[in-house]
Amino acid sequence: MSPKIAAKESVFITVGKTGAPYGVRGWVKVQSFTESAENLLDYEPWYVKSEDSSAWVEASVVEAKTHGKGIIARFEGCDDRDAALLMGGVEIAIRRDQLPEPEQGEYYWVDLEGLEVKTLDDISLGKVDHIEATGANDVLVVKGERERLIPYVMDHVVHEVNIDAGFIRVDWDPDFD
Repeated sequence: MSPKIAAKESVFITVGKTGAPYGVRGWVKVQSFTESAENLLDYEPWYVKSEDSSAWVEASVVEAKTHGKGIIARFEGCDDRDAALLMGGVEIAIRRDQLPEPEQGEYYWVDLEGLEVKTLDDISLGKVDHIEATGANDVLVVKGERERLIPYVMDHVVHEVNIDAGFIRVDWDPDFD
């Protein structure tokens, strides 16, 4: 019998996407979605999924490195520019359990997605669909009877995050758009 994997550990997090070929030897440009682009290089293995696939597959990365302000990578079997062209637009992910545990009071976005958002008066506003980064602060995109954009500002708007109980408590008027 194989060991069970907790749902949190089996979640894949998209951390990048392949782009255009780089050179003629199978290298591709990689757009990193990590806080610092080069942080993507700290994770191994990478998993890939093309637009026409629904499954993540472990990728054999022969080499990956920073190049200028970006990242380039060469995958096993991708040995020339034609093969690199076919690699364009492929999503890159890691497993949630590859991430270090966040510090007290810090959360990964993926851990907040799906949590119920409640007002201080315990009125449900819906669930966190995703989070968007803006210049000023991150924004919770909450979907319920309608979509709400709620600033993720601790202690001012967000008063409690309880991942174990599955909710975020906010100071937000349910009638406010």
